[in-house]
Amino acid sequence: MTQKAGFTFKIIRRIHGILFVVLSCATLFAQTAAPAQPVAQMPAQFPGPIRLQLPPRIYAVPGIEMNVYFDNICLAANPLNYVFDVNCAKGRHQVERWTFVPEEGDVGQFPFVIEVRDETNKIIARAESVLQVAPKKAGAGLPISVLTIGDSLTHAAVYPAHLLELCKADGNPQITLVGHVPGERNPNVRIEGYGGWTAQRFATVYKEGERQSGPEDWKTWNSSGSPFLYADGPGKSKLDFPRYCREFNGGKGPDFVTFLLGCNDNFGANDETIEASIDTMFKYYDMLVEMVRQARADTKIGMLLLVPPSGTQDGFGASYKCGQTRWQYKRNQQRVVERTMEKYGKREKDGIFLIPSNVNLDCLHNYSSSKVQWNSEAKEEGHRLNNGVHPAPEGYCQIGDTIFCWIKAQLAAAPVSGK
Repeated sequence: MTQKAGFTFKIIRRIHGILFVVLSCATLFAQTAAPAQPVAQMPAQFPGPIRLQLPPRIYAVPGIEMNVYFDNICLAANPLNYVFDVNCAKGRHQVERWTFVPEEGDVGQFPFVIEVRDETNKIIARAESVLQVAPKKAGAGLPISVLTIGDSLTHAAVYPAHLLELCKADGNPQITLVGHVPGERNPNVRIEGYGGWTAQRFATVYKEGERQSGPEDWKTWNSSGSPFLYADGPGKSKLDFPRYCREFNGGKGPDFVTFLLGCNDNFGANDETIEASIDTMFKYYDMLVEMVRQARADTKIGMLLLVPPSGTQDGFGASYKCGQTRWQYKRNQQRVVERTMEKYGKREKDGIFLIPSNVNLDCLHNYSSSKVQWNSEAKEEGHRLNNGVHPAPEGYCQIGDTIFCWIKAQLAAAPVSGK
């Protein structure tokens, strides 16, 4: 290459370099000056593929443990496949739950948010609630009456008895339970709960005969007609809650009425029939709610969100052999919870409240189990759950804790009138 040619090549290279810098700067300026592309915003709450649901309020009281078990608030075959991220100023986040035992300085309301992430760390669901901690002495010394209505979960009478025990401590209301006596050991435990019953049976099944509330009659009422139906002419009957209150509560409407139904109403449903099954249940649920209003306009009505089943298929195998799977029952139960929240949520002005009994139940450790051989050839034994839908006493007590915290919150907000 000649000297002149080499000089010309250097000039051309320098010009190319200058042009590259100019073009690069122009491109960078254009990118900077261009309007930012909109970023897709996720909604504040969305159930996602696992149908994540939180009740609108989680009630708590100093000294009482409150929990949110992650498996109870979603529909996932294996919740361990997901990461649950709790955002709350109170409590602690553990493997399977959020848990909190408030102290007296924790009284107040606190935002409660759960986000769920998949294995790529993508947020796939988000739910919000409010943690409401009521004062420990809310309603201290105030006489209140409570009627618990339900199926076999209520007929076991464990959570109503637990309510009585909780209220014995200083700073609590003087509670009277309304209803029949389900057992001979404690005549103060009174309920309207019967094994196998549904909302439809409470609203429509009438049988002649006078009821008594004494313990000697407890064995006969499980197979009788609804305690709220009375004769209304030849061959007719009607829901007459004022009369029921005259006979079983001194003529006064209860201060609090709770409903825990839905297990039997929807037990046999599947994905194709569950909506119609819930529609039928709500038809009679509404009749029972209106029935309570006949006696007293300001009775606080608590709709317990249907509790989830035992934590493994073992409980269903023990209770129903091959007749039902935990997964199908869980699908039904989750849908009942979703629709109960849709129908009865945000109705506090009507005196109707959701009680988050579904979140505060340990379905692995607080359902009954038995120690058995793992198989016929194994020498080792282990524990298997042995009931599909009925908790052990410890689980029933968790349900009672939730109802107690709800009652305390209502007493803190506005003392009952006692009408």
